[in-house]
Amino acid sequence: MNKSMLMGVALGALGVAASTAIGSYVINRAPEAPAAAAVPAITPEAKPTFAQVLAVEPVKETSKSPRQVCEQVSVTRQAPVKDQHQIAGTAVGAVVGGLLGNQVGGGNGKKIATVAGAVAGGYAGNKVQENMQQSDTVTTTEQRCHTVTDTSEKVVGYNVKYRYDGEVKTTYMTQKPASDQLPVENGKLLPQG
Repeated sequence: MNKSMLMGVALGALGVAASTAIGSYVINRAPEAPAAAAVPAITPEAKPTFAQVLAVEPVKETSKSPRQVCEQVSVTRQAPVKDQHQIAGTAVGAVVGGLLGNQVGGGNGKKIATVAGAVAGGYAGNKVQENMQQSDTVTTTEQRCHTVTDTSEKVVGYNVKYRYDGEVKTTYMTQKPASDQLPVENGKLLPQG
C-alpha cells in the first residue's frame, strides 16, 4: 500500500472516531428537564411518644387482724354465807321475842304471849339475818378479755386511665405515675420505675 492510501485510511478512521464521540456526547446530554417539586415521602403517620394521664385511682387492700384486749374490772359479789340457815338470827330473835311476850299479860295469857313472842321473834330474827347476809358484799378485781379486730388499708397499686392516639385506656401500675405523661414505645406503655 502506498503512503497516501494509508494516510487516507488513518484520517478516515480518525474522522469516524471523532464523529462517534461527538454524537454520543450529544445523545447522552439530553436537554435538562425542569426541576420537579419536592414530594414528601408517604410514610405512616408518626405515633406519639407519650400517653396523657387522665386519672389515677389507688387500689387498696384491706387487712383485718384480731387481737386480744384485757382489762382489770372491779366485780362486786355477795360475801360467802357462814350461817346458811340463819340459825343465829332465828335463835336471837326467839329469845328477844319471848322476853318481850313475857312482859305482856298474866297467867295463861302470859305463857301464850311468851310463846307467840318467841315464834314471832324467831321469824323476824331469821329475816333480819337473811337481809344482812344478802347486803354483805365483797369487791374483787378480775381480768376480763375480749377480741377486737383492727382494720387497716394499704395501697397496693394504681388504676391509671390514659389517652393515647385518640383512645382512652386503663392500665394497672404498681407505682403512681410520676407525671401526667406516660412514655410509649411502639404503641405500648414503657414500664415505670
